[in-house]
Amino acid sequence: MSERTVPAHAGGLPPLVAPGTGGGLRHVLKDRYLLRLLVRRELKARYKGSLLGLGWSYVRPAVHFSVYFFVVGVFLGMDRHVEHFPIYLFSGMVLVNLFTETIHSCTRSVTGNGPLIKKVFLPRELFPVASLLVSLVHFLPGFGIMLGGALAYGWRPSPAGLAGAVLGFAIIIVLGLGIGLLFAGINVFFRDLEQVVDIMMIVITWSVPMIYPWWHVRDQAPGWVLETYLANPLVSAVSLFQRAFWFPGTRGDFTFPPDMYGRAAISLAVAGLVFLAGSLVFARAQQRFAQEL
Repeated sequence: MSERTVPAHAGGLPPLVAPGTGGGLRHVLKDRYLLRLLVRRELKARYKGSLLGLGWSYVRPAVHFSVYFFVVGVFLGMDRHVEHFPIYLFSGMVLVNLFTETIHSCTRSVTGNGPLIKKVFLPRELFPVASLLVSLVHFLPGFGIMLGGALAYGWRPSPAGLAGAVLGFAIIIVLGLGIGLLFAGINVFFRDLEQVVDIMMIVITWSVPMIYPWWHVRDQAPGWVLETYLANPLVSAVSLFQRAFWFPGTRGDFTFPPDMYGRAAISLAVAGLVFLAGSLVFARAQQRFAQEL
């Protein structure tokens, strides 16, 4: 008999499961009702007492974009070096914002729901997954603005470009949730991780070809720095999104990183390994969540 299960006493009841060992990601879809409740609860808590409510999902990306566009694009002249720079910038920004918000919210998802975790047993993975879904809700308005801008600049969809965008989006989701699970589990025991994540948000913004073109790294850094830079899965994801939504509206004289699709496939595989590692760490750590919280 397993140490963690107790046989049913009568009536064909299922065995009892020790706290912290049931559920798991495979059961998240079975608890879709609880997942919807958590998503609604987090959205209501975030916009409680707000006049605009979800309208802030449009204001934030618009202000974020405006600051970078005028500082980097206009004042520093990047719009003279990159054709249709607003779309180039925004097509990368919406994806990077999705990634950073996912990690930021997932890291705090367990500690932020400490009272609920101590009172009710439910699959703990529901909390980071709910945070991911909330991040996707905030992603949609920015994506809609970007799509409208791309159409205004002459964008026309292509099957290859859209397939690349799906691949880039998958990299962001899998990698973001994997890191989110990892950090959510560790953050219960070491709260300093929240400060580390805040610093990471600054670094991530400048580690992808979003505010600047990738060839600036190629032309000004040693070869090993370029290879390290291109090995970043976020670089592949952002490049694919720009290839899908920005590049078709340009004259076509822009060069993307070499072997972009091959690197993207490797990036997705790496994201899958990170997701597996994060799931295992979270599953192990959750056995002590109630005691630590």
